Amino acid sequence: MTDTDLPRLNIAVLLPCYNEGKSIASVVIGFRKALPSARIYVYDNNSSDDTSSQAAFAGATVVPSRRQGKGNVVRQMFADIEADVYIMADGDGTYDPSAAPRMIDTLLADRADMVVGTRRNVTEDAGRNGHAFGNRLFNKIYRALFGSEFTDIFSGYRAFTRRFAKSFPASSPGFEIETEMSVHASSLRLPVSEIEFDYGRRVEGSESKLSTFRDGFRILRMMGMLMKETKPFAFFSAVSAVLFGTATLLSLPILVEYFETGLVSRMPTWMLAMTLTLGAMMSFTAGVILDSLARSRIEQKRIHYLSIAPARGEGGIGGRMQRTEDDPATYLQDLSRKTGA
Repeated sequence: MTDTDLPRLNIAVLLPCYNEGKSIASVVIGFRKALPSARIYVYDNNSSDDTSSQAAFAGATVVPSRRQGKGNVVRQMFADIEADVYIMADGDGTYDPSAAPRMIDTLLADRADMVVGTRRNVTEDAGRNGHAFGNRLFNKIYRALFGSEFTDIFSGYRAFTRRFAKSFPASSPGFEIETEMSVHASSLRLPVSEIEFDYGRRVEGSESKLSTFRDGFRILRMMGMLMKETKPFAFFSAVSAVLFGTATLLSLPILVEYFETGLVSRMPTWMLAMTLTLGAMMSFTAGVILDSLARSRIEQKRIHYLSIAPARGEGGIGGRMQRTEDDPATYLQDLSRKTGA
Protein backbone atom coordinates (compact mmCIF):
# COMPACT_ATOMS: atom_id res chain seq x y z
CA MET A 1 0.00 0.00 0.00
CA THR A 2 1.10 3.57 -0.72
CA ASP A 3 -0.10 6.97 0.38
CA THR A 4 -2.37 7.10 -2.69
CA ASP A 5 -4.54 4.40 -1.11
CA LEU A 6 -5.65 6.94 1.50
CA PRO A 7 -6.03 10.16 -0.51
CA ARG A 8 -7.92 11.98 2.22
CA LEU A 9 -6.63 10.44 5.42
CA ASN A 10 -3.31 11.17 7.13
CA ILE A 11 -2.78 8.66 9.96
CA ALA A 12 -0.16 8.91 12.70
CA VAL A 13 0.57 6.08 15.14
CA LEU A 14 1.96 7.40 18.42
CA LEU A 15 3.82 5.07 20.78
CA PRO A 16 5.07 6.54 24.09
CA CYS A 17 7.80 4.25 25.42
CA TYR A 18 10.01 3.80 28.45
CA ASN A 19 12.34 0.78 28.48
CA GLU A 20 10.34 -1.28 25.98
CA GLY A 21 13.30 -2.59 24.00
CA LYS A 22 12.12 -6.21 24.19
CA SER A 23 8.77 -5.53 22.52
CA ILE A 24 8.82 -2.25 20.60
CA ALA A 25 10.16 -3.70 17.33
CA SER A 26 7.32 -6.21 17.03
CA VAL A 27 4.79 -3.49 17.91
CA VAL A 28 6.11 -1.18 15.18
CA ILE A 29 6.13 -4.01 12.63
CA GLY A 30 2.57 -4.91 13.61
CA PHE A 31 1.32 -1.37 13.01
CA ARG A 32 3.23 -1.13 9.72
CA LYS A 33 1.42 -4.26 8.58
CA ALA A 34 -2.01 -3.12 9.82
CA LEU A 35 -1.68 0.47 8.52
CA PRO A 36 0.88 0.45 5.68
CA SER A 37 0.46 4.15 4.83
CA ALA A 38 0.54 5.44 8.42
CA ARG A 39 3.47 7.30 9.93
CA ILE A 40 4.72 5.61 13.11
CA TYR A 41 6.36 7.65 15.86
CA VAL A 42 8.08 6.24 18.93
CA TYR A 43 8.60 8.81 21.68
CA ASP A 44 11.43 7.53 23.86
CA ASN A 45 10.97 8.80 27.42
CA ASN A 46 14.59 8.53 28.68
CA SER A 47 14.86 4.76 28.22
CA SER A 48 18.01 3.13 29.54
CA ASP A 49 17.76 0.12 27.21
CA ASP A 50 17.79 -0.20 23.41
CA THR A 51 14.23 1.02 22.83
CA SER A 52 15.31 3.75 20.39
CA SER A 53 17.55 1.54 18.26
CA GLN A 54 15.00 -1.28 18.10
CA ALA A 55 12.22 1.13 17.08
CA ALA A 56 14.37 2.79 14.42
CA PHE A 57 15.46 -0.59 13.06
CA ALA A 58 11.79 -1.61 12.73
CA GLY A 59 11.05 1.52 10.70
CA ALA A 60 9.62 4.01 13.19
CA THR A 61 10.53 7.66 13.56
CA VAL A 62 12.13 7.97 17.00
CA VAL A 63 11.67 11.22 18.93
CA PRO A 64 13.30 11.86 22.34
CA SER A 65 10.98 13.06 25.11
CA ARG A 66 13.01 14.31 28.07
CA ARG A 67 10.28 15.27 30.55
CA GLN A 68 9.52 12.07 32.43
CA GLY A 69 5.99 10.72 32.59
CA LYS A 70 3.45 9.38 30.09
CA GLY A 71 1.25 12.48 30.37
CA ASN A 72 4.19 14.71 29.50
CA VAL A 73 4.96 12.52 26.48
CA VAL A 74 1.36 12.61 25.25
CA ARG A 75 1.34 16.41 25.55
CA GLN A 76 4.46 16.61 23.40
CA MET A 77 3.15 14.11 20.84
CA PHE A 78 -0.12 15.98 20.31
CA ALA A 79 1.76 19.26 20.00
CA ASP A 80 4.37 17.93 17.58
CA ILE A 81 2.42 15.78 15.14
CA GLU A 82 -0.05 16.97 12.53
CA ALA A 83 -2.46 14.32 11.27
CA ASP A 84 -6.10 13.69 10.43
CA VAL A 85 -6.33 10.65 12.70
CA TYR A 86 -4.13 9.63 15.62
CA ILE A 87 -3.71 6.12 16.98
CA MET A 88 -2.14 5.93 20.44
CA ALA A 89 -0.94 2.65 21.94
CA ASP A 90 1.70 1.37 24.34
CA GLY A 91 4.99 -0.16 23.26
CA ASP A 92 4.73 -3.18 25.55
CA GLY A 93 2.93 -5.43 23.05
CA THR A 94 -0.30 -5.78 25.07
CA TYR A 95 -2.42 -4.02 22.43
CA ASP A 96 -3.17 -5.73 19.11
CA PRO A 97 -2.02 -3.58 16.14
CA SER A 98 -4.38 -5.44 13.78
CA ALA A 99 -7.33 -3.82 15.59
CA ALA A 100 -6.22 -0.33 14.49
CA PRO A 101 -8.07 -0.30 11.12
CA ARG A 102 -11.30 -1.25 12.90
CA MET A 103 -10.77 1.55 15.42
CA ILE A 104 -10.27 4.12 12.65
CA ASP A 105 -13.27 2.82 10.75
CA THR A 106 -15.38 3.20 13.92
CA LEU A 107 -14.00 6.71 14.45
CA LEU A 108 -15.07 7.74 10.96
CA ALA A 109 -18.32 5.81 10.67
CA ASP A 110 -19.62 6.96 14.08
CA ARG A 111 -18.25 10.48 13.52
CA ALA A 112 -16.67 10.20 16.94
CA ASP A 113 -13.81 12.26 18.35
CA MET A 114 -12.32 9.38 20.31
CA VAL A 115 -12.55 5.61 20.11
CA VAL A 116 -11.36 3.62 23.12
CA GLY A 117 -10.18 0.06 22.66
CA THR A 118 -11.60 -1.56 25.78
CA ARG A 119 -9.71 -4.55 27.11
CA ARG A 120 -11.75 -7.75 27.35
CA ASN A 121 -11.66 -9.27 30.87
CA VAL A 122 -9.13 -6.72 32.10
CA THR A 123 -11.08 -6.30 35.35
CA GLU A 124 -10.69 -10.02 35.98
CA ASP A 125 -7.04 -10.37 35.12
CA ALA A 126 -4.84 -7.34 34.59
CA GLY A 127 -1.55 -9.03 35.35
CA ARG A 128 -1.82 -8.36 39.07
CA ASN A 129 -4.73 -8.76 41.48
CA GLY A 130 -4.18 -5.18 42.67
CA HIS A 131 -4.46 -3.84 39.12
CA ALA A 132 -7.65 -5.84 38.49
CA PHE A 133 -9.25 -4.54 41.70
CA GLY A 134 -8.11 -1.00 40.88
CA ASN A 135 -9.66 -1.18 37.41
CA ARG A 136 -13.02 -2.26 38.83
CA LEU A 137 -12.93 0.36 41.59
CA PHE A 138 -11.84 3.35 39.53
CA ASN A 139 -14.21 2.61 36.67
CA LYS A 140 -17.11 2.58 39.16
CA ILE A 141 -15.89 5.83 40.71
CA TYR A 142 -15.59 7.42 37.27
CA ARG A 143 -19.12 6.40 36.27
CA ALA A 144 -20.48 7.79 39.54
CA LEU A 145 -18.66 11.13 39.18
CA PHE A 146 -18.50 11.86 35.46
CA GLY A 147 -20.92 9.63 33.55
CA SER A 148 -21.26 6.19 32.00
CA GLU A 149 -19.73 6.81 28.55
CA PHE A 150 -16.68 4.63 29.29
CA THR A 151 -16.24 1.12 30.60
CA ASP A 152 -12.42 1.06 30.62
CA ILE A 153 -10.99 4.48 31.43
CA PHE A 154 -7.42 3.18 31.76
CA SER A 155 -7.07 1.73 28.27
CA GLY A 156 -4.09 3.22 26.49
CA TYR A 157 -5.28 2.08 23.05
CA ARG A 158 -7.22 4.97 21.53
CA ALA A 159 -7.98 6.65 18.23
CA PHE A 160 -8.50 10.43 18.04
CA THR A 161 -9.52 13.02 15.53
CA ARG A 162 -7.34 16.06 15.00
CA ARG A 163 -9.95 18.16 16.80
CA PHE A 164 -9.58 16.11 19.96
CA ALA A 165 -5.79 16.02 19.91
CA LYS A 166 -5.41 19.76 19.36
CA SER A 167 -8.08 20.79 21.88
CA PHE A 168 -7.00 18.43 24.68
CA PRO A 169 -5.08 20.38 27.40
CA ALA A 170 -3.17 17.35 28.78
CA SER A 171 -2.23 18.66 32.22
CA SER A 172 -1.50 15.24 33.75
CA PRO A 173 2.18 14.32 34.09
CA GLY A 174 1.90 10.53 34.34
CA PHE A 175 -0.42 7.55 33.93
CA GLU A 176 -3.42 9.68 34.91
CA ILE A 177 -3.50 10.92 31.32
CA GLU A 178 -6.10 8.36 30.15
CA THR A 179 -8.45 9.46 32.94
CA GLU A 180 -8.01 13.09 31.92
CA MET A 181 -8.78 12.21 28.29
CA SER A 182 -12.01 10.56 29.36
CA VAL A 183 -13.05 13.49 31.56
CA HIS A 184 -12.24 15.94 28.74
CA ALA A 185 -14.61 14.07 26.43
CA SER A 186 -17.29 13.75 29.11
CA SER A 187 -17.20 17.40 30.19
CA LEU A 188 -17.44 18.70 26.59
CA ARG A 189 -19.94 15.97 25.69
CA LEU A 190 -17.86 14.91 22.71
CA PRO A 191 -18.99 11.93 20.63
CA VAL A 192 -17.07 8.82 21.69
CA SER A 193 -17.20 5.11 20.90
CA GLU A 194 -15.73 1.91 22.28
CA ILE A 195 -14.69 -1.38 20.71
CA GLU A 196 -13.62 -4.45 22.64
CA PHE A 197 -10.57 -6.61 21.97
CA ASP A 198 -8.40 -9.15 23.76
CA TYR A 199 -5.74 -7.78 26.08
CA GLY A 200 -2.32 -9.31 25.48
CA ARG A 201 0.53 -10.21 27.78
CA ARG A 202 3.90 -8.54 28.07
CA VAL A 203 6.84 -10.35 26.52
CA GLU A 204 8.98 -12.37 28.89
CA GLY A 205 11.44 -10.19 30.77
CA SER A 206 9.43 -7.01 30.29
CA GLU A 207 8.12 -5.36 33.46
CA SER A 208 5.11 -3.10 33.99
CA LYS A 209 5.87 0.50 34.93
CA LEU A 210 2.67 0.77 36.98
CA SER A 211 2.76 0.87 40.77
CA THR A 212 -0.54 -0.32 42.26
CA PHE A 213 -0.62 2.03 45.25
CA ARG A 214 1.46 4.99 44.03
CA ASP A 215 -0.29 5.33 40.66
CA GLY A 216 -3.66 4.45 42.21
CA PHE A 217 -3.26 7.37 44.62
CA ARG A 218 -2.25 9.68 41.76
CA ILE A 219 -5.29 8.66 39.73
CA LEU A 220 -7.60 9.16 42.71
CA ARG A 221 -6.08 12.59 43.31
CA MET A 222 -6.51 13.45 39.62
CA MET A 223 -10.16 12.42 39.75
CA GLY A 224 -10.70 14.70 42.75
CA MET A 225 -8.96 17.59 41.01
CA LEU A 226 -10.96 17.09 37.81
CA MET A 227 -14.15 16.85 39.84
CA LYS A 228 -13.30 20.17 41.47
CA GLU A 229 -12.50 21.77 38.12
CA THR A 230 -15.42 20.44 36.06
CA LYS A 231 -18.16 20.02 38.68
CA PRO A 232 -17.32 22.45 41.50
CA PHE A 233 -20.91 22.73 42.78
CA ALA A 234 -21.12 18.99 43.41
CA PHE A 235 -17.58 18.92 44.86
CA PHE A 236 -18.00 21.81 47.29
CA SER A 237 -21.56 20.78 48.17
CA ALA A 238 -20.16 17.42 49.29
CA VAL A 239 -17.52 19.21 51.37
CA SER A 240 -20.23 21.45 52.81
CA ALA A 241 -22.41 18.46 53.69
CA VAL A 242 -19.53 16.77 55.53
CA LEU A 243 -18.71 19.92 57.51
CA PHE A 244 -22.36 20.62 58.34
CA GLY A 245 -22.96 16.99 59.35
CA THR A 246 -19.95 17.04 61.68
CA ALA A 247 -21.08 20.36 63.17
CA THR A 248 -24.56 18.96 63.78
CA LEU A 249 -23.22 15.89 65.59
CA LEU A 250 -21.05 18.07 67.82
CA SER A 251 -23.76 20.63 68.59
CA LEU A 252 -26.76 18.38 69.29
CA PRO A 253 -25.68 17.28 72.80
CA ILE A 254 -24.85 20.88 73.68
CA LEU A 255 -28.26 22.10 72.47
CA VAL A 256 -30.02 19.39 74.46
CA GLU A 257 -28.07 20.43 77.56
CA TYR A 258 -28.88 24.10 76.96
CA PHE A 259 -32.63 23.53 76.67
CA GLU A 260 -32.61 21.37 79.80
CA THR A 261 -30.39 23.52 82.06
CA GLY A 262 -29.98 26.84 80.29
CA LEU A 263 -26.18 26.37 80.43
CA VAL A 264 -23.44 25.63 77.91
CA SER A 265 -20.74 23.74 79.76
CA ARG A 266 -18.68 22.72 76.72
CA MET A 267 -17.95 26.08 75.14
CA PRO A 268 -14.89 24.95 73.07
CA THR A 269 -16.98 22.21 71.42
CA TRP A 270 -19.75 24.70 70.70
CA MET A 271 -17.27 27.12 69.12
CA LEU A 272 -15.86 24.32 66.99
CA ALA A 273 -19.37 23.39 65.84
CA MET A 274 -20.11 26.99 64.89
CA THR A 275 -16.81 27.26 63.03
CA LEU A 276 -17.60 24.12 61.05
CA THR A 277 -21.07 25.48 60.27
CA LEU A 278 -19.53 28.70 58.98
CA GLY A 279 -17.08 26.65 56.90
CA ALA A 280 -19.97 24.65 55.45
CA MET A 281 -21.75 27.84 54.43
CA MET A 282 -18.60 29.26 52.83
CA SER A 283 -17.93 26.00 50.97
CA PHE A 284 -21.46 25.93 49.58
CA THR A 285 -21.19 29.56 48.49
CA ALA A 286 -17.84 28.86 46.81
CA GLY A 287 -19.42 25.96 44.94
CA VAL A 288 -22.21 28.18 43.60
CA ILE A 289 -19.75 30.84 42.39
CA LEU A 290 -17.21 28.42 40.92
CA ASP A 291 -19.94 26.50 39.12
CA SER A 292 -20.65 29.57 37.01
CA LEU A 293 -16.94 29.96 36.25
CA ALA A 294 -16.66 26.27 35.34
CA ARG A 295 -19.54 26.58 32.91
CA SER A 296 -17.81 29.56 31.31
CA ARG A 297 -14.55 27.58 30.99
CA ILE A 298 -16.36 24.66 29.37
CA GLU A 299 -18.01 27.04 26.90
CA GLN A 300 -14.60 28.50 26.02
CA LYS A 301 -13.10 25.03 25.58
CA ARG A 302 -16.03 24.06 23.40
CA ILE A 303 -15.58 27.16 21.23
CA HIS A 304 -11.85 26.37 20.88
CA TYR A 305 -12.71 22.80 19.92
CA LEU A 306 -15.15 24.01 17.27
CA SER A 307 -12.59 26.47 15.90
CA ILE A 308 -10.28 23.63 14.87
CA ALA A 309 -10.91 22.64 11.27
CA PRO A 310 -12.12 19.05 10.84
CA ALA A 311 -9.76 16.55 9.30
CA ARG A 312 -9.99 15.89 5.58
CA GLY A 313 -11.32 12.40 6.14
CA GLU A 314 -14.18 13.43 8.43
CA GLY A 315 -16.66 14.67 5.83
CA GLY A 316 -19.95 12.89 5.22
CA ILE A 317 -23.70 13.16 4.86
CA GLY A 318 -26.37 12.51 7.45
CA GLY A 319 -24.03 12.02 10.37
CA ARG A 320 -22.21 8.99 8.92
CA MET A 321 -19.45 8.58 6.38
CA GLN A 322 -20.43 8.11 2.75
CA ARG A 323 -19.37 4.61 1.73
CA THR A 324 -17.98 5.26 -1.75
CA GLU A 325 -15.23 3.46 -3.58
CA ASP A 326 -12.67 6.09 -2.62
CA ASP A 327 -13.94 6.50 0.95
CA PRO A 328 -11.28 5.97 3.66
CA ALA A 329 -13.74 4.08 5.86
CA THR A 330 -14.47 1.60 3.05
CA TYR A 331 -10.76 1.14 2.52
CA LEU A 332 -10.22 0.47 6.20
CA GLN A 333 -13.03 -2.08 6.31
CA ASP A 334 -11.42 -3.95 3.43
CA LEU A 335 -8.05 -3.65 5.13
CA SER A 336 -9.53 -5.03 8.38
CA ARG A 337 -10.80 -8.10 6.56
CA LYS A 338 -7.46 -8.66 4.85
CA THR A 339 -5.47 -8.38 8.08
CA GLY A 340 -7.98 -10.34 10.15
CA ALA A 341 -8.69 -7.46 12.61
